[in-house]
Amino acid sequence: MALPRIATRDEWRRASAELLAKEKDLTRRRDALSIERRNLPMVEIEKDYTFDGPSGTVTLRDIFEGRPQLIIYHFMFHPEWEDGCPSCTAGTDEISPGFLEHLRTRDTSYAMVSRAPIEKLERWKAKKGWDIPWYSSGDSDFNYDFGVTIDDSRGATDYNFRPAPEGDQPYDNPGRSCFLQVDGRVFHTYSQFARGLESTGGSYYFLDLTALGRQEDWEEPKGRSESLRTNQPDFAS
Repeated sequence: MALPRIATRDEWRRASAELLAKEKDLTRRRDALSIERRNLPMVEIEKDYTFDGPSGTVTLRDIFEGRPQLIIYHFMFHPEWEDGCPSCTAGTDEISPGFLEHLRTRDTSYAMVSRAPIEKLERWKAKKGWDIPWYSSGDSDFNYDFGVTIDDSRGATDYNFRPAPEGDQPYDNPGRSCFLQVDGRVFHTYSQFARGLESTGGSYYFLDLTALGRQEDWEEPKGRSESLRTNQPDFAS
């Protein structure tokens, strides 16, 4: 294993102080980026999207549960699959009741939406022991309109604001979309995809603090871990 250099405590403090200056700069730049994100224009939702939930049909407005903000995680679950996506499952496993309560305290609801039938979602949810609102968009336009299901025949050709790679269609991708409700009107304010979703559970950010890191094959420095994994989030032992 290519372990970090062994140093004295004074050497470690000096190196840590130099790194801290860079971390503080990153924090300031992240705060500035968050301001830009909050200043993005928003788009009014004019379609009447409906979803299947455990208690029947609901609208997008219903999923807000009376709060002004809503975060939807586009969980990959193809209608023909029997199990949910391992990567989406890994992140969702780490979402705790406290996390959801903290969002609700700040007037924000959290839910998941997938194309698979509600019966499959409920079965997977029960198997994982989750208590997170989860709805089926079925064959509606929702997943296509929000850039997570690719299907040329439905006019859905981009993922992460770029042309999606060719492949068997339709196929699903993960994503996260944010909505705002004002005076009975619903607006789409933000979406993120790909590596932007790695904050879903948070474990990656904690692993980034450690000497061995995420222990994935793309990381530098090479040779740091003896048990390398791919960059697909799957924390099954």
